[in-house]
Amino acid sequence: MSIERVRIVRAREWARPERPARREVLSAVPQLEEGRPPLLFVPGFGHGAWAFAEHWLEHAASRGFPAYALSLRGHGGSEPAPGATLRSYAHDVTQVAAGLPRRAVLVGHGAGARVVTHALARYPARAAVLVAPVLGGWGTLGAALRRNPGGTLPAVFGGGLRLSRRQLFSRELPDAEARRYAARLGRAGRRAQWQLLTGREPEPAVGRPPVLVLGSPDDRVVPAAALTRAARRYASAPLLFPGMGHDLMLDARWREPIDAILDWLEKDPAPAAG
Repeated sequence: MSIERVRIVRAREWARPERPARREVLSAVPQLEEGRPPLLFVPGFGHGAWAFAEHWLEHAASRGFPAYALSLRGHGGSEPAPGATLRSYAHDVTQVAAGLPRRAVLVGHGAGARVVTHALARYPARAAVLVAPVLGGWGTLGAALRRNPGGTLPAVFGGGLRLSRRQLFSRELPDAEARRYAARLGRAGRRAQWQLLTGREPEPAVGRPPVLVLGSPDDRVVPAAALTRAARRYASAPLLFPGMGHDLMLDARWREPIDAILDWLEKDPAPAAG
């Protein structure tokens, strides 16, 4: 038997609690309640809940899963928050998850996957899914500078991180749709961007929930090697969808990854052994 150590009191967070924020949460629920765990989708930087409401929320509900998507503060329809940090975003996730009817599965995309890994240290999730995860650190900064120097350098100096529609979507997605989605992108807080690129590792997850990592080997934001490293953190291998872009939930073949996620959850993955 192993003993898991969980930090109960974080002195700095107790002394300086996060400011409350008005958060946008979109949802789709099944017509028939089947007792399945709710899914809480957490979008990446610049994206809002709309990115999941486009396809994945209704599809998950059609398969019996209550589905919710959160816009982090400063994103989508949530209130502006130019001073937001990764801690602020993790607080948003834990607060919304705690208000759901049952213990939730946290699904983070892109930088939202990094937020989810921090939230897992504070919320006992049923499971977690990291979709095309941007997990941060100096390696992420180096890869971003190599792949997208023009869009990354401004973020290093306090500007906005810019991604083109060709980085986010495959060529299968009609250009008009890609332009429409790209036009909806916003930006994260400057401090949060810098913390993503250079920040510390998250604390261990509460309860060691099972974690699924998935993405595309053709992602122009997250290299395939980064997907493998992310999955190894959770003693697994990444589930890959060749030919898709970074925004799997909006790309032309959006059904494939969400069906894979739901299939995995239907097998009721057990928490990691102690």
